Amino acid sequence: MSTVVVIYTPSSSSLQIIITFSKSLYKAKTFFLISSLRRFNEHMADLNGAYYGPSIPPPKKVSHSHGRRGGGCGCLGDCLGCCGCCILSVIFNILITIAVLLGIAALIIWLIFRPNAIKFHVTDAKLTEFTLDPTNNLRYNLDLNFTIRNPNRRIGVYYDEIEVRGYYGDQRFGMSNNISKFYQGHKNTTVVGTKLSGQQLVVLDGGERKDLNEDVNSQIYRIDAKLRLRIRFKFGLIKSWRFKPKVKCDLKVPLTSNSTSGFVFQPTKCDVDF
Repeated sequence: MSTVVVIYTPSSSSLQIIITFSKSLYKAKTFFLISSLRRFNEHMADLNGAYYGPSIPPPKKVSHSHGRRGGGCGCLGDCLGCCGCCILSVIFNILITIAVLLGIAALIIWLIFRPNAIKFHVTDAKLTEFTLDPTNNLRYNLDLNFTIRNPNRRIGVYYDEIEVRGYYGDQRFGMSNNISKFYQGHKNTTVVGTKLSGQQLVVLDGGERKDLNEDVNSQIYRIDAKLRLRIRFKFGLIKSWRFKPKVKCDLKVPLTSNSTSGFVFQPTKCDVDF
């Protein structure tokens, strides 16, 4: 409500001015009151947590990198800053690549040369003495002839060392390494001979002594000849590294000083283990 003051003056125009002023004052008070109410409502809305504007995006997460700025492990310079992960990865990849290349090279060589195993035979064996005395001292005299066959057409073999050992059961009684080193060409057969002679202290267990008694009665001795070799292969102009194959020959050798047994030595094929 507004109060209208009427002042009676002699002039009617002055009365009209006063009434107009009162209306303007009423409008100003009304506008001020409405503006105050709007501000109060907005303030209360802020206090209640209400928001009617556009949605606010969540704050961005800031990641902290422990490496150098501008990249991770993408280049060799950054590898040192990544706890060695990149270095290990590079080394692993290099090893895998080398292994694959070696495998491919071996496959190519095999396809070109088609290697075949070397063959060993004992073609002749002559035993003139094999006696064990009561003091376990074994006297022996054994001659052996071997044939070595290289069946390969494109591969040669270097025999750098050949050592022959004689065994009775699990007991070694003699050794010979007097075979000279030599080179064996393609598709070649080489004959080598050696001699095992001397005496050796040999302690046989019950089973081995029983076998020896049987051999003495039959005059046919079960002797093993084992070869230890150091060889190299030649592929054209390329020479391989050294291999150490093992060769075992299970022999039955008659005592030649007693011809009554009638047993003749038979050529024997040997087992080769690379």
